[in-house]
Amino acid sequence: MGLSQTLLVYALVCVHLGVSQHFLRLRPSPSDHLPVPELKEDPDPEYDPREQDLAERTLRKKLGSNFDPNFMSISLPAVNISAPEALGKPGAMPNEIKKLDLNETPYGKRVKVGKKARRKFLQLLWTYTFCPVVYTWKDLGVRFWPRYIKEGNCFSERSCSFPEGMSCKPVKSVTKIFLRWYCQGFLRQKYCTWIQVQYPVISECKCSC
Repeated sequence: MGLSQTLLVYALVCVHLGVSQHFLRLRPSPSDHLPVPELKEDPDPEYDPREQDLAERTLRKKLGSNFDPNFMSISLPAVNISAPEALGKPGAMPNEIKKLDLNETPYGKRVKVGKKARRKFLQLLWTYTFCPVVYTWKDLGVRFWPRYIKEGNCFSERSCSFPEGMSCKPVKSVTKIFLRWYCQGFLRQKYCTWIQVQYPVISECKCSC
């Protein structure tokens, strides 16, 4: 299904739901706020896929190359969280830190800083301001397939600036394609099928105000 077709389906669904008072959010709404907030679902099990609708072979074929085992899982993985201490060391030092002029004070006075001291200070600064992405497996519910997504969150147990005040915030995300169970109509007269939807996942965080 192309983007225009998906948008058309979504628009028709919104109209239908407005008339029927049946509230069902097809997908995460576009937002500057990540990770994606919890979706509000109609609790009526009549709108859940049946056992025959969850045939793995059929759904894998429908999702095709969009199936990414690094970010999605059919069952809950044994390890549910990437602990901060296991996140590893910061990657390449960003240019804004590399290019810091440590020889000039805020008052314009010049001071001499040796190469070794400069290198150690910049490495300490980068280590302190580094913002890792902490991944946890999230249960999207039976109306998504695969049901589990590895969702990213910015590490937030401490301030990332000195003096304190700044925090880690998302700056980049990647989009993963999932299948979403979509029903149109009323109870026994309804028509349900799987459609592809996009789900954004935080991929990079940065120290920011």
